[in-house]
Amino acid sequence: MNLSLFSMLGSTEILVIAVVVLVLFGAKKVPELMKGVGTGIKEFKKASRDVQDELERAVNEPPSTPPPAPKPAQDTVSHSSTPSSTPHA
Repeated sequence: MNLSLFSMLGSTEILVIAVVVLVLFGAKKVPELMKGVGTGIKEFKKASRDVQDELERAVNEPPSTPPPAPKPAQDTVSHSSTPSSTPHA
């Protein structure tokens, strides 16, 4: 069920909230406050839209080719057939 905030509030509650905002912030600050709220909501919607687009792009993107399988490790120990040159006592 998708209910907005204003559908849950009656006209009396909205009026009380408006009066409280006017008392707390004053008539001169309310337009600035509402502008800031509007800008914040717009930025939030843009960010959520960007995230949703990125998720859709990741889901709809065809799978990439798998990387080549690693080659088996080669024996790096040297097996020399020459005698060692240690002095004999």
